[in-house]
Amino acid sequence: MAIDFCRIEAALVRDRDHYVHVVMEAIAEARVSVWIASANVKDLQLEAPRGTRARARDRYLSILDQFETLQQRGVELRLLHGGPLSRPFLQELRRHRSLQRHGLAIRHCPRVHFKVIAVDGGLLYLGSANLTGAGLGAKHQGRRNFEAGILTRDERWLDEMQAAYEAVWSGRECAACKMRHLCPAPLDRPPGASR
Repeated sequence: MAIDFCRIEAALVRDRDHYVHVVMEAIAEARVSVWIASANVKDLQLEAPRGTRARARDRYLSILDQFETLQQRGVELRLLHGGPLSRPFLQELRRHRSLQRHGLAIRHCPRVHFKVIAVDGGLLYLGSANLTGAGLGAKHQGRRNFEAGILTRDERWLDEMQAAYEAVWSGRECAACKMRHLCPAPLDRPPGASR
């Protein structure tokens, strides 16, 4: 199989740049949709906004607080993950009842390992970073992971990755999956149905 190399405009994102350009700019400024795929999900802690009491007290907020703000603006939020959600993330999610009811759609597929963030169908992050503080550069320099990725607005790449995301999300990949017997809840079945 030949690989089709093409020229695209992209920005390299490394280490703390993930936090600044992906989380605090791209995700925070979303107007239509945020689709995230991550193998590992933890309760990513964000700096409180400037000018707030929380910021003055050097407090941090959960990314779920950011998601709640996006949900209130009508942004579609999807989280597709491969591993179990961390206990702190689940505890924080319980505190955000509106996200649970109709704000944050969460699906699990044990085969998900790609890291993708698509914002408003117009900006794509592809890289190594999971949805964690260490992955997305929120931790102190000496504690965060060494990560790299790209940000692009290239329509071909956006179309390709959003189609790949949708194929997993909708369960279209489930029928041919050779690991289906290990899957706790195949995505092509209604919740609670047997394999």
